[in-house]
Amino acid sequence: MNLTISGHHLEVTPALREYVLTKLDRVTRHFDQVVDINVLLTVEKQKEKERRQRAEVTLHVKGRDIFVEQSHEDLYAAIDQLMDKLDRQVCRHKDRVQDHGHEAVKRMQVPAT
Repeated sequence: MNLTISGHHLEVTPALREYVLTKLDRVTRHFDQVVDINVLLTVEKQKEKERRQRAEVTLHVKGRDIFVEQSHEDLYAAIDQLMDKLDRQVCRHKDRVQDHGHEAVKRMQVPAT
């Protein structure tokens, strides 16, 4: 799994990097077939104070890219909300990928006795 954590108008500190890694553990625990993860942390230069810290994740799994973004006035809160969204999307993707088809009882072959 390739992991890239980058910042735009922001220096990614070791504490921030460790926080993102601990939050990503929850996602990779649910679905281990992740190929590539790109995390972008941004501070936007807006006049309004709320929602100027933004976090984005692009998660590449086999056959699909999952993109999630979240804005908040606190970057750690934005990361928390982002990982909640990402976790829901990964669980939904895993549910779609899994083979839920099973043979109906009335179609099963009964062994001849």
